Amino acid sequence: MLTFYTDLLCIGAGLAGERCAVEAAGAGFEVVCLSLVPARRSHSCCAQGGMQAALGNCAMGEGDCPDIHFQDTVKGSDWGADQEVAWLFAEAAPVEMRRLAHWGVPWNRVEPGVHTYYKGGKPFEKEELEENRGLIHARAFGGTAKWRTCYASDGTGHSVLYTMDNRAAQLGVQVHDRTEVISLIHDDGNCLGAVARSLRTGELVVYMARATLIASGGFGRIYRNSTNAVINDGGAHIAALDTGVVPLGNMEAVQFHPTGIVPTDILVTEGCRGDGGTLLDKDLHRFMPDYEPEKAELASRDVVSRRMTEHMRKGKGVSSPYGDHLWLDIRHLGEKHIRTKLREVDEICQYFLGIDPVKSLIPVRPTQHYSMGGIRTNKDGAAYGLSGLFSAGESACWDMHGFNRLGGNSLAETVVAGGIVGKKIVEFLKGSEVSFPTGIVREQVTKDRERIDALIKGEHGHENVYDVREAMFDVLEYAAGIYRNGDDLERGVGELQEIHERANRIGLKTNGLGANPELALALKMPGMVRLALCVTYGALMRTESRGSHTREDYPERNDRDWLSRTLATWKEGASLPNLTYEDASPVYTLPPGDRGYGGGKIIPRDAAKEDK
Repeated sequence: MLTFYTDLLCIGAGLAGERCAVEAAGAGFEVVCLSLVPARRSHSCCAQGGMQAALGNCAMGEGDCPDIHFQDTVKGSDWGADQEVAWLFAEAAPVEMRRLAHWGVPWNRVEPGVHTYYKGGKPFEKEELEENRGLIHARAFGGTAKWRTCYASDGTGHSVLYTMDNRAAQLGVQVHDRTEVISLIHDDGNCLGAVARSLRTGELVVYMARATLIASGGFGRIYRNSTNAVINDGGAHIAALDTGVVPLGNMEAVQFHPTGIVPTDILVTEGCRGDGGTLLDKDLHRFMPDYEPEKAELASRDVVSRRMTEHMRKGKGVSSPYGDHLWLDIRHLGEKHIRTKLREVDEICQYFLGIDPVKSLIPVRPTQHYSMGGIRTNKDGAAYGLSGLFSAGESACWDMHGFNRLGGNSLAETVVAGGIVGKKIVEFLKGSEVSFPTGIVREQVTKDRERIDALIKGEHGHENVYDVREAMFDVLEYAAGIYRNGDDLERGVGELQEIHERANRIGLKTNGLGANPELALALKMPGMVRLALCVTYGALMRTESRGSHTREDYPERNDRDWLSRTLATWKEGASLPNLTYEDASPVYTLPPGDRGYGGGKIIPRDAAKEDK
């Protein structure tokens, strides 16, 4: 059995994983990152629009500060965020943006003079000051009081990831790519590393580590229609949930992005609307001001997605062979702007739709995009339940996003949380020693081998893994989308329990040898259904509407009964997750109130408390 020993094992080599790795390697510790794909193909590279940080350099960001960023983030979360964490993030973000510039990120910079910008499709003028020449520029994003989204045209994730990977390589961080973690090794409350499977050969490899970080991104691929890459299937979440002691937080909080293109669901950045793009219906009417007069297209993502769906339900969608959609119009921004500052959007439209966005409308509709839920950690990034296990980035419920995250906050979170959690991992490594009991390692490897052999031989049945996945997709589509209700959720939970039983009876049609995608999916499929059950069962039990979780039968945001975070654990042999709850935030610097957009009734927290 090939076994590696290291100080820090990072499961994931995207921005959060490599930022933590850089922190640990810079302190002299050995770091190994595991990745399903080459590091620079991690999903972080797909982020387009930018990273939020209160620099206040540009004219429309004048007067910005971490306090305003903090308030926007908490309001965006619909008061579901940990406010202590949100403040840590807002305060550290400007430092990280400047650090990235020092490491080589080619941020767009302030150019002095009078410039035209668009809002609601109409041109306005702003004047950039000479004293700010060359400072990091920012663009508008949804749910923000100021322009604070730092950007590198619309290839921000690409630029930052390549820079971060260079930095990691300089510090000697090892990346083992085409490697997939299938289980965590743990004993007596301590995480000791992971068992991984080579996607090249199919062989099992053991990684023993004094500290283990999960930074594997989201789990959006439990949905059929998602902007997520196919690698975002929740594999590391499954490994954590299968320990039986590590909880997942707020799994019912799933964000739908307003502008996935039809029919591929590839994302076009919020920067399109931030730069002045508008949403039109089948009559070419700009409808968002009808619902949100102040914020319009730049309300938070959960609000815009709901309003778009509401508008299509009224028969205002554009009919197509792929279902109804709406239009995104960026034509008025002009060819120069689109070909430079929105060049990835331009290429996506040209290559995947065969249209030129300079001349044509872009077909869009809301699609699953981001997971606010994830592995529950404290403010230091330490996972609940196992010492030595940490998580950062989208894989974690840290929890600065609550029930809805603002655009630009997640990409910024990868490096901000990566820096904060990385420092805490260094403190942990300096103050702890770990022994690796060989018996525990052998036991876990044997268990994983037996699981693989059973799938290959069809010992538990011959269910087709792809049929099981399609059945899961069908349930999530009707039960756990943008709008939810008790009847659909109850039915969905019951059907997912049946699908979970089917998932445990999967047998391979192939021989399972070598690079085998059927085996890779079959190993994860029962766990993917468990993640789906965490989403739907959590949504069924949360009888309120908050952020991205919208219950048509409980339309109020209920601060009296539900100002709390859901924690889901799974015991071996169970058919449902065990749900417990904790306070959404240990402190309330910003008391719960109205967001200023989105509407809806609020049941205040000072009303008489009711039992859940």
